[in-house]
Amino acid sequence: MLLPSRTLLLSVAALAAAALAAAALAPTLWPWLLPAWLIVAAGLAVLAAVDAALSWWEHAPSAARRVEHALPLGESSPVTLTIGWHGKRPRSASVCDHAPAACDMHGMPVAIQLSASRAAVVTYRLHPKARGEHHFGPVALRVRSPLGLWQRQHRIDVANRVRVYPNFTVYSRHALLAADARSAASGVLKRRRRGQGLDFEQLREYREGDSPRQVDWRATSRLGKLISREYQDERDQRIILMLDAGRRMGARDGSLSHFDHALDALLLLAQVGLRHGDAVGLHTLGGHSRMLAPHKSRSTLTRILDAVYDLEPTLEASDFEKAAQQLLARDKKRALVVILTNLRDEDDDNLLAAARLLGSRHLVLVASLRERALDAIVDMPVGDLDSAALHGAAHDYRSRREACFRRLRQAGVLCLDTTPESLAITTVNRYLAVKAEGRL
Repeated sequence: MLLPSRTLLLSVAALAAAALAAAALAPTLWPWLLPAWLIVAAGLAVLAAVDAALSWWEHAPSAARRVEHALPLGESSPVTLTIGWHGKRPRSASVCDHAPAACDMHGMPVAIQLSASRAAVVTYRLHPKARGEHHFGPVALRVRSPLGLWQRQHRIDVANRVRVYPNFTVYSRHALLAADARSAASGVLKRRRRGQGLDFEQLREYREGDSPRQVDWRATSRLGKLISREYQDERDQRIILMLDAGRRMGARDGSLSHFDHALDALLLLAQVGLRHGDAVGLHTLGGHSRMLAPHKSRSTLTRILDAVYDLEPTLEASDFEKAAQQLLARDKKRALVVILTNLRDEDDDNLLAAARLLGSRHLVLVASLRERALDAIVDMPVGDLDSAALHGAAHDYRSRREACFRRLRQAGVLCLDTTPESLAITTVNRYLAVKAEGRL
């Protein structure tokens, strides 16, 4: 496809303006000037035709795109285009890539110089805004014609697809921090062990503050000094992560939905659990049913990522009781079952029944997101009738929600009620506390 260049458009505009000016300002001279104007116009038309023919018969350029197969959500990643030119003379051109609609581009379009001696390399940044599998379109290239009167537009099909995962770079950074006693950077807290129901690790000299139960009297009598046993958290335990993908998880706090925050918490907890030697499994509900039996191999986190990277909340109501029945039928061995959801008062009966079913065999933790908008309404001053009504409705909703949590706790369920931004760290801290207390 040929497009007129700025040079050609300006030339045509100048000829037209000259003709109009001459006809308006010097009508008596215009008949004498018309032949010269026609000659110039004809010459321009011939040049444009020759230039178009030369451009049309030139070889089309080639293009290749290099991009990572897996990209993290919300992080800029580089994309490299390599443009090859097969003509004899160098050409100026502009290039623009057709990135997936769910991604922002930074650094496009860009002007380049094409040469037969070496390929032109262009790098821009791609910023994914949505998880899932996305496809690139063609590379669009506009090459200047030999005389500069046209631009020939090329659309070069380059097949690339990328998978946008939750931001796993964050989880990799937290993996080591979670093993520390306390990390101010991540907020992950590892509590002091109680010394019961834990795995023996090694013997060491007695330190001030050690429990008398830690003293190994046989080693003490043999060495003539106090020796203590050191324990590590029990390993080879099991975590089953139940992710709610129902309609309530589509609510948004900021740029991310509640579902995305729950997904972040799930992946961070899976990473930390695997690092602590536990087997991690997955069970989704609410329109999606994806199940992974607990494993603790190196590939477990990759398998979980592949299972959830393209999930989005549906419009279906979540049936917790049905999901609990499926889980009990499939997993017989005791585990920590973590339910990641957004608890509403209408879920009371269904979630309570599910928690009681699971509690007959497993230890259950319900980690629920709390809307920041609810806290903002409760804390805002009351100045008129409308704000008073809104304030009262928020208080009523929160009280009914707190009643749901009380019933769950009475049934032996561990409960967390936290804001979306705190969900991941709070859930990991509770998991570490459960291990330290030997409750599994």
